[in-house]
Amino acid sequence: MIEFMKQTAREAGQLMLSARAGTTACVTHLKAGNELVTSTDLAADALISTAIRQRYPGHEILAEESAPELGKQGSGAASLWIVDPIDGTVNFAHGHYQSAVSIAFAEQGQLKAGVVYNPFLDEMFWAQAGAGAYLNSQRIQVAGKTDLRRALVATGFPYDKDDLEPLFRQLAVVLRHCADIRRLGSAALDICWVAMGRLDAYYESLSIWDFAAAQLIATEAGACYGHFKPVPEGVSPVFHNKNILVSNQALFPRLQELLLQA
Repeated sequence: MIEFMKQTAREAGQLMLSARAGTTACVTHLKAGNELVTSTDLAADALISTAIRQRYPGHEILAEESAPELGKQGSGAASLWIVDPIDGTVNFAHGHYQSAVSIAFAEQGQLKAGVVYNPFLDEMFWAQAGAGAYLNSQRIQVAGKTDLRRALVATGFPYDKDDLEPLFRQLAVVLRHCADIRRLGSAALDICWVAMGRLDAYYESLSIWDFAAAQLIATEAGACYGHFKPVPEGVSPVFHNKNILVSNQALFPRLQELLLQA
């Protein structure tokens, strides 16, 4: 299965490379009035979903562009694929290199395999439950930093700008206590970068397809993955999409405390 996931991610990544090179058209429009989506998002979604249905016809698919309505209701499906055809669409549409294909597989509400592929750098992050995490063929692990003052922390901002004050408070308190903050534009890659030590921590509220594959990669790399506010009763912490926090074991409780105070 993991080889199928890697190959499918590479094929979707080739669509991104072709669009960037100008060999295929890339048309953009706004989804829900404020969220950018491109024709390459739609083409990659169709490619991945078709490949899954052909290989695993009895499985459910939760994909950002073609089947977002499945949402949290699908998190307990017996066999569920969670797909973000391009995580970091705004970066992709503006000629940046920080965007990726994200594909995760879950059984009975537990993540079993995940890949996050950046075609522009040819970086394939991948993991299987209980088998470690990898960047291409090299095993990865989180950084061992223990001093928050030296930590590099990443976050992101929502499309909806109606209630930014809590985000500003979080940003201020983290910036006061860490070395610096990055806003790179792809949550899946941000979490993978924590997994391999390019970043020391990451926090944000997301959609399930943004973090499913990267969550498994991070935890298999030794990261502490959780939330800085309580998870609502009856909601799986694996799929809860609000107030996500990822770091190593040493930094997690300190960042959790700071963000909760904010």
